[in-house]
Order: sequence, then C-alpha cells, then structure tokens
Amino acid sequence: MKIASNGITLHVEERGQGDLALVFLHYWGGSSRTWKHVTAELATSFHTVAIDQRGWGQSDAPASGYALADLAADAEGVIEALSLHRYVLIGHSMGGKVAQLMASRRPAGLMGLVLVAPSPPTPMALPVEAREEMVGAYESRAAIEATIDNVLTAKPLSGEDHEAVVRDSLNGAPAAKQAWPRSTSQENIAAEVGNIDVPTMVITGELDRVDPADVLRAELLSRVPHAAMHVLPGTGHLSMLESPGELTELIRSFSASVVGEK
Repeated sequence: MKIASNGITLHVEERGQGDLALVFLHYWGGSSRTWKHVTAELATSFHTVAIDQRGWGQSDAPASGYALADLAADAEGVIEALSLHRYVLIGHSMGGKVAQLMASRRPAGLMGLVLVAPSPPTPMALPVEAREEMVGAYESRAAIEATIDNVLTAKPLSGEDHEAVVRDSLNGAPAAKQAWPRSTSQENIAAEVGNIDVPTMVITGELDRVDPADVLRAELLSRVPHAAMHVLPGTGHLSMLESPGELTELIRSFSASVVGEK
C-alpha cells in the first residue's frame, strides 16, 4: 500500500492482524522485503508493518531529506496514518539507528524496541576514505555481490534472497545511497538514547562485520543499560535472511513478553 507521510509517499507492506503491531525498518541498501521471511511468520500472531524508507524499494526518492530526523518523521507518519496505538519498533542497521531516535522521544503507544544489528548511536567509526568507498558499494551487480559475500553475510543466501538483495541495492536512489555513508551515519544521538524507557532487545550476529557485538556493547548497551543482547551463532549482518527462524522466534517471544508486562 501507499501512505502519505512527511510530504512524500511511502510504500508499506502490511500483514496480519492483532492489537499489537510490529513496525519494521530496513538497512541501508534494503527494502521492506528484506523482512519477508520474518513478517510472513509473525503475521500469524501480530499485525506487521514493513516500510520502504525514502529512496529505497517502491517509496518516493526526494533529492534531499535523508537525515535521521527525516527518516524518523517518515516512519512516525506511517504509524499515525495506520492508527497504531500499541506497537513494537524493529530496526535493522540504519533502520536500527532511526528506531533508536524514535524510541528516545518516548512516543505514546511504543511498547518495546528490537534493534537488529543496529548502527550504534555514535558516529560510524570509519575514515572518510572508507566511507567514500561505501558510496560506490551498490553501483553495480559485481560490487553488490562482493559486498554481500565479503561484508554483509556469513552464511550463503538462497538464490532468491541473493537476487532480492542485489536488486534492492541496485535500485536505491543516488541520494539515498550517498546520504548514509557521507552524513547520516555520522550523526551522534548518544545523548538521546539514554531517554529510551521501553524494554529493549539487541540482536546481533556472532560473525557480523558491520556492527560487531563488541562495538554494540561499548557504544549502545552502555547507554541503554536495561537493554539485553542476544547473539545469533554463525550469523553475519543480514540475520533476517541468514537465520530467519531464530530471529523470528526472538522477536515473537520479546513481543509477547512486552504485551504481558504492560
């Protein structure tokens, strides 16, 4: 479906029913379908809402407006448009940093926060030269496949999932591809995340080379002390495609628990 939010139109994949909604935000290079295995299973128990963030998937791709505040406002507009009165935010990588900012504002209706291999609240610790190399990481099929094999995954993806990752990354808008490594990843919301007051679960892959567990412990868990971390064995950065069953069960259990608590 298409939803008008924050001055643009966003594509949203909605499944299932229930009093509790699970709102999914994807990584830099992905789309709502990055979550397809997880939402297909969780939709039997929950109302799932997966958003194509601006510049990715089937959403509008404005020439500017890719700061964390813009991405957060986009998602907040979807939540308002769908009248989600009780929901859990689930963000992956870039989407995890957006979710941290949203949760730090303590919005009404937020029941819990799941951060999957999230970008930490502090600036990404890469030199300018390395971040400039990231700008070109999604410019060709060959570059994307090298990124999948050498950076994003520790387990081989199915042919279908591999092709979906390639196509999503190829089809991203130039402004979206450039904004994250050059500016958005460098935003510092370390002070804000201390305001997060809902149950928080951080899930990371044992072999994640993008946002490793030790970095998340130092940069995120130290600032959100009530957060709990789960490490998925033998898994890289794309756990929703590498270990979808294990990730789904963690989200299911967490979501059921927050409903019971509140």
